Amino acid sequence: MDAKAINKFPIREYLAARGIRPAKDKGYYGLYHSPLREDHMPSMKVDYDKNLWIDYGAGEGGTLIDLVMRMERCDAGEAMWRLEQRISGMPAFSFHGYSNLVSSHRESAIAIEKVRPLENPALLAYLTERGIDFAVARAHCSEVHYRVADKSYFAVGFRNDAGGWELRNRYFKGCTSKAPTTRRGDYLTCFVFEGFMDYLSFLTLKRNSNPPHSIVVLNSVTNLAKAVPFIASHERVYIYLDNDETGRKATAELKATCRNLSDQSIHYRQYNDLNDYLRSRRPVKEHRRSRGHKL
Repeated sequence: MDAKAINKFPIREYLAARGIRPAKDKGYYGLYHSPLREDHMPSMKVDYDKNLWIDYGAGEGGTLIDLVMRMERCDAGEAMWRLEQRISGMPAFSFHGYSNLVSSHRESAIAIEKVRPLENPALLAYLTERGIDFAVARAHCSEVHYRVADKSYFAVGFRNDAGGWELRNRYFKGCTSKAPTTRRGDYLTCFVFEGFMDYLSFLTLKRNSNPPHSIVVLNSVTNLAKAVPFIASHERVYIYLDNDETGRKATAELKATCRNLSDQSIHYRQYNDLNDYLRSRRPVKEHRRSRGHKL
């Protein structure tokens, strides 16, 4: 089932299944208390005819897939798979208890066509906007061309331990398999990052593409359990997680298992993550936006 077909599933039915009902129902649209934030006045509109949503307070909106990505903190591949299971009547629609079938479904949803060195101008412009040094990005990432359904796209790709790819461009955040990325060596110290943009940000800030430490990029905090044994085996652990509830929970879990842990998020506590901090130090000009379609 492709994205176009999945997005036809009524947003109001998805919300109702989660116990979320409109505060005001006008027949062809509903006003909801936004499930994305604390919202005392109903300020999220769902257009029943167009099957689109907009959260006026947050200044964002989109399709059903976009809403699932935001509510369930997952990427587009996962959101499509979860929705497909619900539409098919299968009991695998919750964030928790996810089965090992995820990888195979997502691999079928995202088909890699070719991998080459980073050179596409649109991707380089995207990295510039994120404040990432090109030499750092080229040392650790590739230009990945992939297909979803009948459409081709390209993205910055970062390898994970399952042999799959974490994929990023201006319009897409996804992966072909669910796993952390680790760099192992005979090191006493381990540096832990939530996402690969944070890792690239660290390397850009330090002006060093190959620091002498073990590295763990979780690629998602849902991969933390897979990485904990390796992380905890080090004498000292430095973590660079997001300054949000999910990051704080992951930090607490690591503190319980690591004997000598240093939470580095204090150095960018005014920002959501390390990349936001980097961008605050390296303002960049806006570039003309080119969607991540195949050229």
